[in-house]
Amino acid sequence: MRQIKAVDAKQVGIEGHSRFGKATLVAMAYEPRFAIAYVSSSGEGGAKLNRRNWGELVENVAGTGEYHWMAGNFIKYAGPLNAGDLPVDAHELIALCAPRPVFIGGGATQGDGWVDAKGMFMAAAAAGPVYRLLGRRDLGTVEFPPIETSLIDGEIGFRQHSGGHTPAPNWPTFLSFAGRYMKASIASQADTH
Repeated sequence: MRQIKAVDAKQVGIEGHSRFGKATLVAMAYEPRFAIAYVSSSGEGGAKLNRRNWGELVENVAGTGEYHWMAGNFIKYAGPLNAGDLPVDAHELIALCAPRPVFIGGGATQGDGWVDAKGMFMAAAAAGPVYRLLGRRDLGTVEFPPIETSLIDGEIGFRQHSGGHTPAPNWPTFLSFAGRYMKASIASQADTH
């Protein structure tokens, strides 16, 4: 593997929105070299609880015409099986990221309701016991917060913004969250000039 002096391999993060939010969460869960993740509006198949019957549903991403979204084995949960037959749910995927920091965000129900910010929050809260088991902090609450409330004191972060289907309004909050973990060094900045 090629190494670049200007890149601190221990401080590489990943971000994705919508379809790529789903991919970001999977990549963070299975690739231990990522230090932090910003999972934006990932919805069903991402950070949203699969068994929650609100917004995007398993059938929306597991239909026979949707094979490009999910692995082929997942398609059976759009029939004959259903979300209740799934052996795992999104909180377990988030928990696989522990103890590394993960920020989950989405937009308001009006404009981004399909992704179900509340379902993503519920999954993030349900991943909390694994973070605590590993000596890290969770969301600090299981109560869905008012819109524009930043929950970034733990290693799981969450914020629902008032905008639509976009990651932009949550970037400042994510950068504050990430600032606790990611530190630019003067030496590595000097190497780039």
